Amino acid sequence: MSDIQMIRNFGIFGHGKSGKTTLAEAMLFTAGKTTRLGKVDDSTSCMDFEPEEQQRKNTISSSFNNYSWNKHSAYLIDTPGDDNFINDARFAATITDGAIFAIGAVLGVKHQTERIAEFIAENNLPTIIFITKMDRERANFENAVNGIKNNLPQNAAVVHLPIGAEDKFQGVIDLLSNTAYLFDNNGKASKTEIPADMADDVYIYREALMEAVAETDDELIEKFLEEGELTDDELKQGLKNAIKSAQICPVLAGALSENKGTQLLLDAINDLLPSPAETQARTGVNPKNKDIIERGPSADEPFSAQVFKTMADPYAGRLTIFRVFSGTLDNDTFYNSTKDKNEKFGQLLLMEGKETKPVNSAIPGMIVAVAKLKETTTGDTLCTPSDPIVYEIMEAVVPSMSYAVSTAKKDDEDKLFSSITKMLEEDPTLKLSREPQTHEILISGVGAVHLQLIGDKIKRKFGVEMVLHTPKVPYKETIKKKVEVQYKHKKQSGGRGQYAENYLEISPLPPGGGFQFEDRIVGGVIPKSYIPAVEKGVLESMGNGIIAGFPVVDIKVAVYDGSFHNVDSSEMAFKIAGSMGFKKGAQDAAPVLLEPIMDMTVSMPKECVGDVIGDLNSRRGKVMGMDSKEKTEEVNVQVPMSEILEYTPDITSITGGRGSFTTKFSHYQEVPAHLTEKIVAAAKEE
Repeated sequence: MSDIQMIRNFGIFGHGKSGKTTLAEAMLFTAGKTTRLGKVDDSTSCMDFEPEEQQRKNTISSSFNNYSWNKHSAYLIDTPGDDNFINDARFAATITDGAIFAIGAVLGVKHQTERIAEFIAENNLPTIIFITKMDRERANFENAVNGIKNNLPQNAAVVHLPIGAEDKFQGVIDLLSNTAYLFDNNGKASKTEIPADMADDVYIYREALMEAVAETDDELIEKFLEEGELTDDELKQGLKNAIKSAQICPVLAGALSENKGTQLLLDAINDLLPSPAETQARTGVNPKNKDIIERGPSADEPFSAQVFKTMADPYAGRLTIFRVFSGTLDNDTFYNSTKDKNEKFGQLLLMEGKETKPVNSAIPGMIVAVAKLKETTTGDTLCTPSDPIVYEIMEAVVPSMSYAVSTAKKDDEDKLFSSITKMLEEDPTLKLSREPQTHEILISGVGAVHLQLIGDKIKRKFGVEMVLHTPKVPYKETIKKKVEVQYKHKKQSGGRGQYAENYLEISPLPPGGGFQFEDRIVGGVIPKSYIPAVEKGVLESMGNGIIAGFPVVDIKVAVYDGSFHNVDSSEMAFKIAGSMGFKKGAQDAAPVLLEPIMDMTVSMPKECVGDVIGDLNSRRGKVMGMDSKEKTEEVNVQVPMSEILEYTPDITSITGGRGSFTTKFSHYQEVPAHLTEKIVAAAKEE
């Protein structure tokens, strides 16, 4: 831990069911970190330890561990591959020094693979691609490699050529050293002769590897063109340099259920991925003077780190996980420069699956955690007060699906919302808001599965049940023509009576005009002290609607005449007159229903454009334009909110899971007459 050159840290990435967690388990077992090879299918994985993960057989949250291999210390993050939880993988890609990209030999490249490959490429992560499941039926190494080369931005170069496939998979040929390895039943690799029937393939693939490496370096390409080959040392060093600059991604292969290929992968991580000391300095901002500053990956630099995950635990409290970029943390305090707060912690921890291990200090490259911080949240920068720096905050995936949330038991409301608050600290893709018109509390997430899993976690951790409902649409009402109305409120029932008369002019305002009230009374026919009561009565009626009880907007009301009684008139009487007068007049002012219209951007593969636009048209969507990218199209459309309340599963179905969308409120628009009747009937029934 004292030598940064001997540290490696990386995320394990890949789409769901590509073998990421099994790969992590095999690495930990081979390195001697665990005593048995954990398996996802029988719930013995130390990385997928949450009950929801064990039930679904799928990673839903990043997990952390570390191991030692040949005097190197490695810190790994097993990331989710499901679209509902992809934010964890995105965050991991911004703080790690490298990536192990798991791609199945059977399924090959899928749409989720492409999405993950994009943010690995965006962060210029040095990457090793590992083809998993070489022992499975229909495993095809060549097809997987072709899929990578044809569909992903990574420049893949085969380094390990498999010997056999499916039930005949028995080893690999290392093209760097031109050496064959056979795996025994325990996964141990032993050198052997290159099979004679593979000599031609080895020659072709090794030539391709030399050419790919040579093209990344001017001196190497010159030598390769002159002499036709590179030495083993030149090839290995050239490959390492190319990996470090993310110009080449070496492709290795194995069968993890039998732990075949893991030993060679651990060697490749040590030999080919860069240490933290070989990475570029991190750029940030001095919060005091806003100057751009850098922190190099050295233990001698001022301490700095960034929080990239927060975990909520009902017993241990909030667990804050961060990556150290510079300096040494060896005390019990640091400065949160994002929040301008000093934080004190009890113990520095290493995450090892669901367990933690205390450590005395942390240096660049290490991923560590502390418990029960008061102010610090995901994205915050930690540093020393005397040398402050703020790193750019990572943006979370924008939530795309919202539900109204309530409890199964009314008495549990406070407990539920305190539990959701804890989940908000853990998951930046989760949002909680209140719709002022419908008075509903809305919870928003990446998808239905995401929100269902949040509900499962809350029930297990905090013992309260979260119920989700389709949210109500916040319809509004307005009028289309000007009217004048007279209303007299007169009541006599013994003693002092009630009397108020007002003449109102009610007229529509342009969209977004809100509400205007005008006092045109002259000659004192209504005393000035009663005019505010008329306005209050009008506003009260506007809140209860004309057609179906929805708020009335974009209206101007003027009171221009009336009468009063010296004894029986009062503020209450004029409030009633204003309210009833508005109700009476608005009924004759051509009232209409308004619905919220959303600006929506839908991203999809080019071959899905016709189906997506056809579906949006059926939802009364209006296409405003299109943006074409290399492999995708973005459609900008305006569509009624009521038509897309549950759009996420539909776009997933239409695009085979390759589509995504974002929405934001645009404006209100009149509801078509044939739909108004249904909405009014439903509102009255409710």
